[in-house]
Amino acid sequence: MWRLLLVATLAYGAKLPDAIDGKRMLEDVKVLSSEKYKGRMTGTPELDQAARWIAKEYQRAGLKAPFVEGNGKLSYLQKFVVSTDIKLGKRNEMSVGSQALTVAKNFMPRVNSASGNVSGEMVFAGYGITSSEHHYDDYAGLDAKGKVVVVLRNEPQDLDEKSVFDGKNRTQHANLENKAVNAKLHGAVGLIVLNNGVIYPEDAEKLDTFGGQSGAMDAGIVVVQVKWQVAEKWFAETNHDVKGIVKAIDRMLQPQSFRFPPTMKAALRVNVERVMRPTFNVAGYLPGVTDEYIVVGGHYDHLGYGRQFSMAPSEVPKLHPGADDNASGTAAVMELARYFSSLPKQKRGILFVAFSGEEIGLLGSGNLAGKMPFALEKCAAMINMDMVGRMQGGKFYVAGVGTGTTFKGILEEVVRRQADLKPDFSENLSIGGSDHTSFAAKSIPALFFFSGLHSDYHKPSDTWDKIELRAYASLIRVVAATIAELSGDGPRPMYQRQAPAATPGGPSGGGGGYGPYFGSVPDFAEVPGGVKLADVRAGSPAEKGGLRGGDLLVEFDGKKVENLQDYTYVLRSKGVGDTVEVKVKRLGKTLTFRVVLEARK
Repeated sequence: MWRLLLVATLAYGAKLPDAIDGKRMLEDVKVLSSEKYKGRMTGTPELDQAARWIAKEYQRAGLKAPFVEGNGKLSYLQKFVVSTDIKLGKRNEMSVGSQALTVAKNFMPRVNSASGNVSGEMVFAGYGITSSEHHYDDYAGLDAKGKVVVVLRNEPQDLDEKSVFDGKNRTQHANLENKAVNAKLHGAVGLIVLNNGVIYPEDAEKLDTFGGQSGAMDAGIVVVQVKWQVAEKWFAETNHDVKGIVKAIDRMLQPQSFRFPPTMKAALRVNVERVMRPTFNVAGYLPGVTDEYIVVGGHYDHLGYGRQFSMAPSEVPKLHPGADDNASGTAAVMELARYFSSLPKQKRGILFVAFSGEEIGLLGSGNLAGKMPFALEKCAAMINMDMVGRMQGGKFYVAGVGTGTTFKGILEEVVRRQADLKPDFSENLSIGGSDHTSFAAKSIPALFFFSGLHSDYHKPSDTWDKIELRAYASLIRVVAATIAELSGDGPRPMYQRQAPAATPGGPSGGGGGYGPYFGSVPDFAEVPGGVKLADVRAGSPAEKGGLRGGDLLVEFDGKKVENLQDYTYVLRSKGVGDTVEVKVKRLGKTLTFRVVLEARK
């Protein structure tokens, strides 16, 4: 249980600050969600324009520029580079035996494909699934090392309500990214994906559109999709009845994998170009009396015209204005900067930040947390606001209350006499994956303010006129009162590591897409050659086994781990109670630990 420090009577316990200007925040929301910024997609010129506008507002409020550029000048902008798009390169070729295939006509590289030239004999591996919990393995008895593996989309018994693969609901084994990881772990050099023309004849000849996926991860293996009609001839030429194979897998739940003749060697040349563009965090600093400080932030990027993250795909490409997500949080950061700059100097400074790249993976906050303009150990707390403009009935959410020793006492006192407010405090950071997570991973106490999801989330209908003005201003006054206490003369909150939130439905033994509990907290920055651990959770199997924050996980249960996707897959393949050997790199040395996996609580 976390320790709670008693907090003296708070300055705003009886009355929240009136100086927060709700109308001015709404005007800022209007600007940010207007056509001018075209939905604020990361990596676009319009988002850069929004960054410069925010920076001018910081300057107008009297905040100091915290970042030092290469020429020694101070700036409000912190530049970093992100993958904003994926394009098909000029040379993409494929052949099977003497048959040459044409890109976009017969085959198409997948967005998660690596670039490269590979060749090898072909093997058919059914659905490409290895699932211990379902007692099913398409790779059983199949040598895939150095081969190009052919697999079907989805999973066995796809239309059967009584399927062991969760009936008609597909499990994580149907995910194409997981099929690629599994093929790679079995030593394959390439993967060919087929739409299942037996079960879904209407989709047999469809090829997935390439591109439009920000930051899609390189699977570390060449992956292409081939039309069913082309592949059907491969089966026929080798006297394999593909319809009979699919039906046999469904009937017996036994693999029907086989090796194609050596004459049907596959050669693939895939050229995938990941478009890298600069983007900016925007920060302004209000100095305090001491060198301690807190971070107050919210992301200012959104979805542009929708693309793959839209919750209204039929309306793509229509402008997604993102008024609540997260123009509301950004406008609140700006208003709080104006408010606190008008007050006498606080004990602790405040770094006000508008993050970029949140929608494509918390990239901005991850970058700032790893490259702070001030000493990281001087950061006392982080407050994040995401979707704070549509509070209903006085109800709002604050996650991370247990990560700081003083948080609960402060928050309870702030709202104690506000009968119209109905806060929902969560000790854990389990509500939403937003920018506070990047700071908690660095052992910084973090709070997340959130007014709740709504039907306009990630849709063109998330417009400024739906912001609840009075409720919006009321919630930001609560945030202001909380900041006043954290930046004031009170004790600094000490970071407390939190156990994971309960998994819905009780403990998981590896099914249900969750897998057993390991307890690592991955760093959000991409690190080549493994998965960097920002931290390990208190009392977790990882901690008990000897792992610690800063370790680079490179091997799990004998499987090489090159990225987070690899790690997630191999963890899910294990069960509760399994003992796994884990290899990490620490201070230039490779260390081996044995970890006993547990059930999620």
